Amino acid sequence: MKDFTDLDVWIKAKDLASSIYSVTEKFPSKENYRLTDQICRASISVPSNIAEGIGRNTSKEKAHFLYIARGSAFEIETQLHIAFDLGYISREELQKLKIEIEVVKKLINGFISFLKKSN
Repeated sequence: MKDFTDLDVWIKAKDLASSIYSVTEKFPSKENYRLTDQICRASISVPSNIAEGIGRNTSKEKAHFLYIARGSAFEIETQLHIAFDLGYISREELQKLKIEIEVVKKLINGFISFLKKSN
C-alpha cells in the first residue's frame, strides 16, 4: 500500500483541516476553548484517523479508523452549522466547507468499500 501521505483521502482530509483552521481564525476569542477548540480537534481527527488506520494490520482495523474519521467529518459539519447560526461564518463559507466535507466523506466511503471487498 502507498504511504498514507500519497492517498487522496488523506490529502483532502488534511486540506479540510487547514480550511477549518483558516475559517476559525475569525471566530470570537470567547470561543477559543469552546466551539473553536472543538471544531479544530474534529478537523485534525479526520486525517489523523485515516493515517492511524493505514498503520493497522488488517482491513477490519483500517476500516474501524476510517469510520471514526467519517464520524468526525459529520461532527465538523454540525459544528459549522452552529457557527453559521451564531454568525461566525457566512453562508458562502458554510457551503464551500460542506463541499470539502462531502468530498472527504465520499473518499472515506470509497476506501471503506475497497477494504471490505479486499477481505
